[in-house]
Amino acid sequence: MPVMVTKRDDPTGTRVRRRPHRAPLWAKLVTAAGAALMLVSVGGIVASRYLLDQLTGNIQTTSSVLGDPAAAGAPAGELPEGAMSLLMLGLDTRQGWEAKGEVSRSDTILVLHITASHDQAYMISIPRDLIAEIPADRSIGFNGSTEKINSAYAYGSMNGRGWTGGARLATKAVQNLTGIDFDGVVVIDFEGFRGILEAMGGVRMCVDKDSWSSHYTVDSKGKVSYAVGADPTSPPRNALWFRKGCRNMAAWEALEFSRLRHSTNGDYDRQRHQQQLLRAMAKKATSAGILSNPAKVSAVMSAAGSSLRMDTNGVPVNDFIFGLKGLAAADLIPIRTNGGTFAAASGGGEGVTEATRALFRAASDDRLGEFLIDHPELVINDGGPL
Repeated sequence: MPVMVTKRDDPTGTRVRRRPHRAPLWAKLVTAAGAALMLVSVGGIVASRYLLDQLTGNIQTTSSVLGDPAAAGAPAGELPEGAMSLLMLGLDTRQGWEAKGEVSRSDTILVLHITASHDQAYMISIPRDLIAEIPADRSIGFNGSTEKINSAYAYGSMNGRGWTGGARLATKAVQNLTGIDFDGVVVIDFEGFRGILEAMGGVRMCVDKDSWSSHYTVDSKGKVSYAVGADPTSPPRNALWFRKGCRNMAAWEALEFSRLRHSTNGDYDRQRHQQQLLRAMAKKATSAGILSNPAKVSAVMSAAGSSLRMDTNGVPVNDFIFGLKGLAAADLIPIRTNGGTFAAASGGGEGVTEATRALFRAASDDRLGEFLIDHPELVINDGGPL
């Protein structure tokens, strides 16, 4: 019989606590990228320039990803006054890869769109296996290709060009696919998310259907271990199972749940779980349990600052973040592409449905609210924590 892990504690014995709290959208957006940047004061939740400086002093930044004027949604150095779109790239980069010269693919590609009215923000996941045109970039000696879109980051980062080259080519590929201009790019890797989640003390997640992990196993005494080198396609007898229901998950559990890929809808289930994790992180980081604890605020920001890599289109990163403080309170709305199922391309592989193309156009034109009224089936409602 498969072993089920349902305990509230992580393997180290850390207890997880959660308290509900409402926070401004700007706080949620930045937190979704991995940063909690607010304090509780008598007047309510306010941004602290001191803490912003503490955070942003560790963030790796560049101006080369959106350096091409055709790739930017606003003049360089200026924060857009209206609608904004951010590209978020999640990497499954393992420790020591860069030293070995290995490159990573962007296994998570997510568009975060903020409406001009600043009362809604939408998350749109781009399928990582979608067949797309990877544009040529002569400056890095790449002649272009048509293949899975998550390979764009790998091509751009080869030969020592690193994350800036990877993010630049990935941004061009996503822009060509969607028609969306980006005002900022955020890159974060697997280990970065782990550090942020550990600093938070875990998050509350909802499992919508029984799922198993291809990365962890459980022995007869209930001890969970990482299965180095293993990647089974069917659950082994000692598989780690995530059973249906809502509970507080430790950092390693929440991160693993967001990476599960052996399920009915494969990568589309994985996309939903990743969006759910971002929303759960945003809620946890803006809860009273975090905000009223200076030590936790500092720990979360330290983990985020050392994990984030950003291009803010020439805007100083602390000004970029602080400039979002006036956004109205709202939730992050997760949206599904391709109806949440695999869409076959005419030439083979995974493609994009006409409804998804219309979704991209609506995001580019800042008409997502109107579009989703006519297409409510594209809004994800999976019983998540928000």
